Amino acid sequence: MPKKSMETLTESMFYVLMAFSKRPMCGIEVTEYIERKTSGRVLMGPATLYTILGKFEKEKYIREVEVVGRKRTYCITQKGYDAYKEEVARLKQCILDAEGADDFEREETEEMLPSAALSPV
Repeated sequence: MPKKSMETLTESMFYVLMAFSKRPMCGIEVTEYIERKTSGRVLMGPATLYTILGKFEKEKYIREVEVVGRKRTYCITQKGYDAYKEEVARLKQCILDAEGADDFEREETEEMLPSAALSPV
């Protein structure tokens, strides 16, 4: 069955909603927030950001609250905040699932494990 649009968020989408969950922001503020929050691990170019902003505006996850010249400021809507919180819960469950994966008895042989798994810690 195909996924519904916006059923799960990409990493970039997740961080954009995270930024807006803090306060209204313009595009440059969003990219700066994400870069700081991820210590530079996630860098977002303007094309990616404005594609996401367009999708979020269309889906009513954000709304424009101010325009000054070319600077547009957006805020998160209740729908967007709900989507953000759902994604946080989904990601937390993924972590819990991964942490619980050690509960199962390993049946793989060394030949089945990736070489990185055989490296001493």
